[in-house]
Amino acid sequence: MEPLSRGRSTTEPRLECDGETATLEQIWALDLSAFGHFTAMQVRGRRTLGIDFHLARLEAATRELFDTGLDGERVRAHIRHALADDVEDASVRVNVFRPGAAQVSVMVGVRPPAPTPTDPQSLQTVEYLRPSAHIKHAAGFGQGYFAGLAQANGFDEALFFGPDGRIAEGSITNIGFVSGDAIVWPEAPSLHGVMMQVLQRELERAHISWRYEPVRIEDVAAFDGAFVTNSRGFASVARIDEIELPTDVALSRTARQLVAAAPYDEI
Repeated sequence: MEPLSRGRSTTEPRLECDGETATLEQIWALDLSAFGHFTAMQVRGRRTLGIDFHLARLEAATRELFDTGLDGERVRAHIRHALADDVEDASVRVNVFRPGAAQVSVMVGVRPPAPTPTDPQSLQTVEYLRPSAHIKHAAGFGQGYFAGLAQANGFDEALFFGPDGRIAEGSITNIGFVSGDAIVWPEAPSLHGVMMQVLQRELERAHISWRYEPVRIEDVAAFDGAFVTNSRGFASVARIDEIELPTDVALSRTARQLVAAAPYDEI
């Protein structure tokens, strides 16, 4: 990833709704609205990775949930306004919701930037699938609950699998597996994360193969390695349950380098 700080960072969170400082009523409306969706990104130098993927996600989910479109330039303008002129590096979250019978609103939260994970991760498997997993929806109790249990048990993250045993995704991550000279993404209900899409794009540019296929827990030990991605970046996986995986794998190193070198987009 690019250096954590390229410029001025926000020190206090700020929240805006439709380009104005959010009112208490608007914050309540968002809090009470489980029927919404969001995207999260790390901003460096007023740029971010995969802005087109973020905007496509927001547009598709808004059409599915609210039967209306969401103009990408409107979203970009709201993010730029929330960053104002004094913030270059930040964590940004864009929530889309509809308070009552009103039009769809866009809430932008700006917080201090988050660091890229550096240590290999340990994952605890849990039988759970997010409802409507292709949408990054706001109601994520199951994700938080099982992630908390995994962390209480000494793991970094939960890894979800379905009733058929197929691995799907982490609570806030996508997982990829290294198989020889290719990367395998689990074929199961999951969110196509923006960082995953950025990596897939960069793999194609580097002429490195990747594919989707069913992956079950009993298959894990046969892979050469694994990694997770999310808005904070890329991290190797050292352990899934009691299965230890090598972390110094050539293709994983290449994938990390591709993410680190991926171009940032203007917001």
